[in-house]
Amino acid sequence: MRQSGASRWFGGMVIVSLAAVAAALVSQYGFDMQPCPWCVLQRLILLAIALAGGIGWLWRAAPGRKLAGTLVFVLSVSGMGAALWQHFQAAASASCNLTLADKIVTALKLDSLFPAVFLATANCADAAVNLFGIPYDFWSLGLFALLALAALRLLGRSSHERRY
Repeated sequence: MRQSGASRWFGGMVIVSLAAVAAALVSQYGFDMQPCPWCVLQRLILLAIALAGGIGWLWRAAPGRKLAGTLVFVLSVSGMGAALWQHFQAAASASCNLTLADKIVTALKLDSLFPAVFLATANCADAAVNLFGIPYDFWSLGLFALLALAALRLLGRSSHERRY
């Protein structure tokens, strides 16, 4: 079965998002970089993006692609907001318990259902670390921005295809 260009893009979004979560888990368990609630929320957003990308990859009709592209875009912008909030607000605080990130993960019970992935084990100030001289949350911000741009490209392509 030959994949269309859009299918490859959506498949790439799935792979990149899952790889980013895997990298976060390697950072946590291999290099003892413990996550704060905002880190954990970004993992959740990346997994939701992988799910949305999977929808676009599997549902090849225009409505499916539009839905998936829109979901990826909205989730990516949310991830950008979470990364920026983590860097500029939460990292300056000694505690980030009971913040929006903590409330979302707790309300979904992800921290108790899947603690290996979703349990925050550091406060935001302690989780503010660099990777190759760049704050970890900026790496996340860059990835979310790339995913948002890819979603916009796919959404622009689908509207262009409908006109012709």
